[in-house]
Amino acid sequence: MTIDTPYATWRGPGMRSWHRPLTIMVAAMSALVVVASAGLLADGRELLQQSIWAKPLKFAVSFVMYGATLAWLIPKLRRARRTMWIAGTVFAVAGLIDVGFIVVQAARGTFSHFNAGTDPFNQIGQQIFSTGVFGLFGASLIVAVMLLFQRIGDAALTWALRAGLGLAVLGMALASFITGWTSSAGPRTVQDAYGRPVPLVGGHGVGAPDGGGMPITNWSTTGGDLRVPHFIGLHSIQVFVLTVLLLTALATRIGFLRHERVRAQFTGVVILGYSAVFTITAWQALRGQSLIHPDAATWTALAATAVTTALLAALAVAAARRAELAHAETTAPTGPWERTGSPKHAPLPSLGRDPSRRPRESCNPRH
Repeated sequence: MTIDTPYATWRGPGMRSWHRPLTIMVAAMSALVVVASAGLLADGRELLQQSIWAKPLKFAVSFVMYGATLAWLIPKLRRARRTMWIAGTVFAVAGLIDVGFIVVQAARGTFSHFNAGTDPFNQIGQQIFSTGVFGLFGASLIVAVMLLFQRIGDAALTWALRAGLGLAVLGMALASFITGWTSSAGPRTVQDAYGRPVPLVGGHGVGAPDGGGMPITNWSTTGGDLRVPHFIGLHSIQVFVLTVLLLTALATRIGFLRHERVRAQFTGVVILGYSAVFTITAWQALRGQSLIHPDAATWTALAATAVTTALLAALAVAAARRAELAHAETTAPTGPWERTGSPKHAPLPSLGRDPSRRPRESCNPRH
C-alpha cells in the first residue's frame, strides 16, 4: 500500500521557489543570531539583569522560524497570488524594521519596548516600531484568511497550516494588548545599561513588573506574563507541521497511518490539545499568575486537557485499527473459491477419472 500523501508538497523545487523578500529577511535574521550570540559572550552590559543582546537573539530566532514557514508557504497559495506576495513582502519589511530597531536600541544600551524616553531618536523609533507591529499582524491575518479557501497538500497538512496560522494571529493579537493590561499601575523609571534613568510605560507582566524572570526567556516568576501564550501561539504552526511530518514518517511502519483521513484525525487531536494549552496559559497570565506557579484551577485545567487529549488519541487509534482489520478481512482470500473464481465458474472435480485419457471406442459394430 502506498501512502496517499502528496510528497511534492513537502519537497517542491527547492528554496528557489520560496518568497524572495521573506527569504532575504530570514537570511538577515540568521546572521543576527550569530551576532547576538557573540554579543552575549563579549558584551557585559545588562538591562533588568539580562544581557542587552538577549532580546535581539530571541527575536532573531523567532523570525527565522516563522519567516521561513511563510516563505515556503506563500508560493504554494494558488489564489490571490499577487495579494499573497504583497502580504509576504509587507511582513518581511516590517520584520526587518522592527528587529532592526530592537538591535539599535540594544547597541545603545537602552530599551526598545515600552520606552517613553524623550530623546528624538527613541520617539521617532517608537512610532515606526508600533507601525511595524500592525504590519506583521495584518500580513499574517491575510495569509491565515486565504488559507481557509484553499488546500495545501493533504488534509492533515492543510489543517495544520490553518490552525497554526490562526493561533499565531491570536498570539500576535494577545501581544498587542500587553501594554493595555499592564500599564494600569502607571509608568516606572528603571536604569539602562549605563545607569541612566529611563521611563517605561507598560510591560509584559501582569501583576508584577518586568525583570528578574526565568533564564533565557525572562518570563516572570512572580506574576503573569503574556509573552508565554504569545510564544506558544506564534510557533504553533511549526509544532503542527512537525506533527504531520512525524506521522508521515511513521506511516512507513504503521499501516493505518497510511490513510490520509487517519493522519488528519491525529493532527486534529494535537491541534485541540495544543490550542487548549494556549488558552490555559493566556488565562493564567491574565490572572497575574506565573507560569511556574500554577494554582489548583490551572492544574485542573491542564489535567483535563491531558486526559481528554489522551482519550481522543486512544479513540483515534482504536478506530483506525478497526478500519484496517475490516479492510483486511474484506480483501484477503478466505478459501479456494477466491483463488479460482466464484463457485459458479469453478471447474468440476474429476471424480477419479483421468481427463487426459481418450474415451474408449464403442464395441458396438454399428458405431
